[in-house]
Amino acid sequence: MDYFKKKKIKNILNKEIDSYQDVIVLGWVKTKRVSKNIAFLELNDGSSVKNLQIVILSPEKFNLEDINRGASLRIKGYLEDVPNREQNIEMKAEEIDIIGPAPENYILQKKEHSFEFLREIAHLRPRTKTFSTVNRFRNKIAYAIHQYYQKRGFQYINAPIITASDAEGAGEMFKVTTLDLDNIEKDDNNITDYKADFFGEQTGLTVSGQLEAEVMATALGDVYTFGPTFRAENSNTSRHASEFWMIEPEMAFCNLEEMMDLIEDFIKYLFKYALEEAKEEMEFFDQNIEKGRKETLEKIINATFARITYTKAVNILKKADQSFEFPVKWGMDLQTEHERYLTENHFKKPVLVTDYPVGIKAFYMRLNDDNQTVAAVDCLVPEVGEIIGGSQREERYNVLKKRMEEENMNIEKYEWFLELREFGTVPHSGFGLGFERILMYISGIKNIRDIIPFPRTPGNAKF
Repeated sequence: MDYFKKKKIKNILNKEIDSYQDVIVLGWVKTKRVSKNIAFLELNDGSSVKNLQIVILSPEKFNLEDINRGASLRIKGYLEDVPNREQNIEMKAEEIDIIGPAPENYILQKKEHSFEFLREIAHLRPRTKTFSTVNRFRNKIAYAIHQYYQKRGFQYINAPIITASDAEGAGEMFKVTTLDLDNIEKDDNNITDYKADFFGEQTGLTVSGQLEAEVMATALGDVYTFGPTFRAENSNTSRHASEFWMIEPEMAFCNLEEMMDLIEDFIKYLFKYALEEAKEEMEFFDQNIEKGRKETLEKIINATFARITYTKAVNILKKADQSFEFPVKWGMDLQTEHERYLTENHFKKPVLVTDYPVGIKAFYMRLNDDNQTVAAVDCLVPEVGEIIGGSQREERYNVLKKRMEEENMNIEKYEWFLELREFGTVPHSGFGLGFERILMYISGIKNIRDIIPFPRTPGNAKF
């Protein structure tokens, strides 16, 4: 098959090759044009947005009638420079072998297909120009995330996917069980008896790796998770999925202000990386998904994020020269329309909002001295609102235990989490960033279903 002899089309187009002779390429046919004395194929191997033009000088020597769009080929030939063209290099074919034929009625024809239609054929949509670009981009930004934290001395950790802990406390976990669903045993209170289950207790798919990251941070210092998380939330919005990836750094000996510095630096790093290291993909997004996307990212890179308290944010919103669907009052959770006003109308740049009311934030967030707010932060960006949520964690044993009791949590179940505060407790902070959310923002793609290769949403687990 010549796997180790092949040249990637991206390297050919960039002229990152050692010879123009006896070149082998393997890929899929995107277009075919045949005339009496010459024929052209456009070949793509997934390495580039652009195709490699294959010139066939003697069409009669090959079975071109058997080559349709979508077929996979092995082509051997030589390369030639073609100055003053969009693609200044092409291949002259000497050998053409069909590896995998495709019928004439191949689903992905040259015409444009809607994103809605392509979601129905998720097994084929990566072959389209848009979704091959999306997946290459996803790979590059994933690499950038690891690079960012590795360069800064963070340890990459793997939080469990199956867990007995609900880090968010919202009860939106997918249950994991080996019990016979047609014959569930109940105890005397008519409650499912999980003692007979595989793990001997109720378990589910993780909604966050944060609690385990705290464990590791109190041993290793700075850590981060980057893995799948799951929410059994019956939401059909363009921003929600039931399975998605999260980046969750956790830093020991770190307070809220220090963590906000990291948040701002991290976002700017990813945006800059996209513009500098994913130029081909960003050019595609800027031209085909949302014009001006690159300019938007550049503005954020050059901005100094605003920092305000929740209370100040509420006061700004109350004085706003526009009405909101959700009237603003202290104690409410800010809605997207409020967040967008702050970033787009008032500050005209990203905003870090801190010190939220204790009643609307999670039990593990550090209680401030006023006993009314917690040391939480949301990073808001123009167009979408919140993109990162984090906090300084409550490191004081008695305060955390009281918060958990007020939330009617099972203290015994979380005794291990409390023990972190008994044995060498330290101030520590962390945040969570949805991988798909940041990909959507950078690329301009509006629906999370189009940034995940195989989206899991209510009523849909196909492929």
